Amino acid sequence: MEFGILYSSFIFVLIVAVTVFKGVKIVPQGSKWVIQRLGKYNSTLTPGLNFIVPYFDRVAYKVTTKDIVLDIPSQDVITKDNVVIIANAVAFINIVHPEKAVYGVENYIIAIQNLVQTSLRSIIGEMQLDDALSSRDAIKATLKASISDDISDWGITLKTVEIQDINPSSTMQKAMEEQAAAERERRATVTRADGEKQAAILQADGRLEASRRDAEAKIVLAEASQQAIEKVTQAIKDQELPAMYLLGEKYIESIRDMAKSDNGKTIVLPADIPAAVRGIIGGVSK
Repeated sequence: MEFGILYSSFIFVLIVAVTVFKGVKIVPQGSKWVIQRLGKYNSTLTPGLNFIVPYFDRVAYKVTTKDIVLDIPSQDVITKDNVVIIANAVAFINIVHPEKAVYGVENYIIAIQNLVQTSLRSIIGEMQLDDALSSRDAIKATLKASISDDISDWGITLKTVEIQDINPSSTMQKAMEEQAAAERERRATVTRADGEKQAAILQADGRLEASRRDAEAKIVLAEASQQAIEKVTQAIKDQELPAMYLLGEKYIESIRDMAKSDNGKTIVLPADIPAAVRGIIGGVSK
């Protein structure tokens, strides 16, 4: 009899302990638990001490409320100008309504990854290659706007999405490198040609200016010689001796210059310099 009472008491205590264990739930910070009652959604437990109906309620899903980082795998994307580029991204999401996330879509992680990939292909597909490579902020803003409304129906908020890499394919990279090298060579050729052109123009301008100065100098010398001859003519008039002296002086200077020349081997002097000078004067006067 006593053994039966003890056994019954033990069973009762055990049932009470199991009931309490099933009815009391402590949810850790950063999590929310989705409760089902007889297979149907009943409530969402928040962090802290919570009570549920034992045997009727159960914890169906444990969902984190922390920000979740989703790595969007790399994929080949064709731009508007038919160039293949490789793009990937990373998305930061937060589950606001866990019941919508677990009941609204089969697997919200895979769903969001596929949604971001599809939207990214669509956005880049409407852009030229140069725009796609240089417009990460624009792609990011468009991508965020395009998927925020879709995932909000699942009780999920898109905090941000970042474009990690947008790179041309290996074949395209090689073609771009060759194109860039050709463009640099073309610019170098144009620069050299412009430099040579400017140098030629400056040289021509220098020669033109030098020729102009030489011509002006010759004109000045000619005018000076003309004035000198006129003054000498006025000074000597019909007097033969001054003229003979001047011409003789010039004649002697010319002979001296010839004697200094390396090619001057023999110098012939007239026997009668005054007679030669008179002959020159006579020729000039005639």
